[in-house]
Amino acid sequence: MDIDKAKVRTQEDEGEPAPIDQVEERVEAEMKRAEGSAKERVAHGLEDEELEQEGRKLRKEGERQLEEQRGEESK
Repeated sequence: MDIDKAKVRTQEDEGEPAPIDQVEERVEAEMKRAEGSAKERVAHGLEDEELEQEGRKLRKEGERQLEEQRGEESK
């Protein structure tokens, strides 16, 4: 029972990202979200509106990336 290599389609052939790459992207998005939340809390305690806005922006960017990835996974 031999495998016909001409009929084998790889992830690269199909343009699919490797699972490890998907995990890395998700971890990076989670880290952005966590860092943004932490900055927001610290800035709120320091009453630093600029830092709080920066943290909010970072958190929302991480959440957006996670939502995009979830949408891609459901395809």
